[in-house]
Amino acid sequence: MNSLTLIFAAACLFAIAYRFYGLFLANRVMNLRVELETPAVRYADGHDYLKTNKYVLFGHHFAAIAAAGPLLGPVLAAQFGFLPGALWILIGAVLAGGVHDMVVLFASVRHKGKSISVIAEAEIGTVAGKVASVAVLFILILTLAGLCIAVVNAMFNSPWGTFTVFATMPIAMIMGIYMQKIRPGDIKGGSIIGVLLLALSIYAGPHVAADPTLAGMLTFSKKQLALLLPAYGFAASTLPVWFLLVPRDYLSTYLKIGTIGALALGIIFVHPTLHMPAITPYFFGGGPIIPGAAFPFLFITIACGALSGFHAIIGTGTTPKMIANERDVLFVGYGAMLVEGFVAIMALIAACVLLPTDYFAINAAPAAYSKLGLIPVNLPELSRQVGEQVQGRPGGAVSLAVGMAYIFSSVSLMKGMMAYWYHFAIMFEAVFILTAVDAGTRVGRYLLQEMLGRLYAPFADNSWTPGIVFTGAMFTTAWGYLVYTGDISTIWPLFGMSNQLLATCALVVGSIMLTRLGKAKYAWVTAGPGLFMMPICMWAGYLNITRNFLPKGLYLLASLSVMLMALMTVVFVSAFRRWQALLQIDEDFTDSNGDRVLALAMDRDEAVAHRSMKE
Repeated sequence: MNSLTLIFAAACLFAIAYRFYGLFLANRVMNLRVELETPAVRYADGHDYLKTNKYVLFGHHFAAIAAAGPLLGPVLAAQFGFLPGALWILIGAVLAGGVHDMVVLFASVRHKGKSISVIAEAEIGTVAGKVASVAVLFILILTLAGLCIAVVNAMFNSPWGTFTVFATMPIAMIMGIYMQKIRPGDIKGGSIIGVLLLALSIYAGPHVAADPTLAGMLTFSKKQLALLLPAYGFAASTLPVWFLLVPRDYLSTYLKIGTIGALALGIIFVHPTLHMPAITPYFFGGGPIIPGAAFPFLFITIACGALSGFHAIIGTGTTPKMIANERDVLFVGYGAMLVEGFVAIMALIAACVLLPTDYFAINAAPAAYSKLGLIPVNLPELSRQVGEQVQGRPGGAVSLAVGMAYIFSSVSLMKGMMAYWYHFAIMFEAVFILTAVDAGTRVGRYLLQEMLGRLYAPFADNSWTPGIVFTGAMFTTAWGYLVYTGDISTIWPLFGMSNQLLATCALVVGSIMLTRLGKAKYAWVTAGPGLFMMPICMWAGYLNITRNFLPKGLYLLASLSVMLMALMTVVFVSAFRRWQALLQIDEDFTDSNGDRVLALAMDRDEAVAHRSMKE
């Protein structure tokens, strides 16, 4: 199959979906309205709640949600063939991921910018909310540890990539000061400054790597990076959003979308053939990369490229606190997910242009590859051209970088630049993933503050500096410890299952909220993908426990899997009971937003006040 067909199909489908299905969700299902005051306006504090231009916010949101999933997941899922992954990305992004991201963002905007666990408590009940808060916090720690390990693997002993990634931090601060203090609201001027400085840092990267002194200063081991990344996460989670987090994510989006756009153009010019078969024999299991069958592991592996629970954490974390206009939920929520789906298609193509023998040689562990009886064809020459040994480098990052470098260097004006594009791709992957780490860490601080605020009220105050510093340090220490002591093979399988389980939970919560808002006839938009994913997640969890963790003696991971599945089961059962109760209500009334609703959802402060009045 020619790669152009797949790109054209993805671009057309996503454009049509945004124009028609996205507007259907915005107008009919959620009834987004310009006149309603958003949390960014109502609770503006200049630190977390900050009215933000929708294009800048799109950049932050896309950079935060687009992490390792759309890059590495489709690469690993290529083991099953290009067709299963392509179909799930195209269908899943439109009907599951985009809907999920939009509804959780909408729910958080209507719930004062609060987290998914607080929303669950308000929409379903106290028990569901408390259970969800524990599960979400744990899943977020696992997610950030897994993402950071991927960054460490991409950046260690790589002075070029490390220099460019580190350079984005002071550049972002310069942009933030300019757009917030020097010329408030001057997005165009800040963008020009940021893009020029970013281009300069990318140009300087190979020259820095060529200088022995500078290269020595920027060459870090895995353990050193495992200490530096939590330090950055702490800074990004505690400093005002305008100073580092938002401008860095906005800046990184230029690099992300620019690189993906360039990759799409490279594919159009080169139009490489997809050498991977449509469906491989490993579709039914027994593969050297993913031992299980495509059902259910295809959906767990691709993750963020089609649907992701991590998006619910961001969509109810930083982004809803910066939405200036409720109508922006369509552009930021649904639009960013469709762009991420397109990124996943690009990653799938980059993996499938490699010959299957070379693809498996890179992504399978040497012992597993030796059992296949395959011999690499182009891999020795590819290794020579990039200047590194790429065989036996599982995880997806290296094969994606090789595939991207192969496409770029096949363009007539770029022949002989394979090594440059390979190292550029490794740096690009690190930047891509790290922007999700900073936003995720900030959301983790929010969650901890909410939980500790129940024990000591000042923690719930987002302007209380000691609480911000304490919870920021506590959360970064938790995931930083896992990064320092663990590896991706011990964390990623559990993250994959729990991530999709959280997405299912968010879809269920969204269904309850739509029903409460008198939109029961439209609740199928969230209930459909939620009910589809629920048994898939549980099935994958069971297989992980019985065929992966227990046979290897990983009893802690098996216990954690059981705990997460049990916690989410409690939420699902509570949600079903709440749904039954809502459907038994015969009369509706108008709430303060002008919506015809079946019942009101009380937040925690209102519930406490209500109990006090009764007493």
